Amino acid sequence: MPEFAEWGSFYAIVGPASGALIGPQFVVITLIAERTPVGAAEAGAAFASPTIVHFCAALFLALLLHAPWHTITVAATLWGVVGFSGAVYTAIAGRRMRRQAAYEAKFEDWLLHLVLPWVAYAILALTSFVSFSNTREALFGVGAAALLLLFTGIHNAWDNVAYCVLVQRTKP
Repeated sequence: MPEFAEWGSFYAIVGPASGALIGPQFVVITLIAERTPVGAAEAGAAFASPTIVHFCAALFLALLLHAPWHTITVAATLWGVVGFSGAVYTAIAGRRMRRQAAYEAKFEDWLLHLVLPWVAYAILALTSFVSFSNTREALFGVGAAALLLLFTGIHNAWDNVAYCVLVQRTKP
C-alpha cells in the first residue's frame, strides 16, 4: 500500500528509539535492586512496568506499519487491538498508582503516567475504525499515538530513574 510506504522513515526513527530506550530501564532496575525500598514492587507495577509497555507498543506500531501490507485491514485490526488492550492496561496501571503506598502521585504523574498514554491508546482504537474510509487521516492518528507513547515513555523513564537515584538513594 502506498500510504504505508510514505511513513517508512517516520517509523524507522520511532521504532529504534522505542527499542533502544527499553534497555536502560532494565539497567537502572538492576542497579538499584540491591537497595529496594518498601513498596517498590507495587510502585514498579504502577510506574515502571507501564513505561516498558508503552515503549513496546510504539516499537510494535513501527514494526507493524513497516510490514508490506496489501490492504489496511490486518494492520488496522492489529493497531486497534493494541489500542483497546493498551487503554485497558493503562486503566489497570492507574488503579495500581492509586493503591501503591511508596509514592504519592502528583498531577504531573497522573497526566503523564495515566491520561496521555490512555489518550494515545484511545486514538489507536478509534483510528482503526475510520481507517477503511479515511486511511491517510488514520495513519496520522497512529503516528500521533506512537509519538505520544514514545514521548510519555521518555518522560516516565526519566522520572522513574530520577526518583530512584535522587530520592530513594539519598534516604537513610
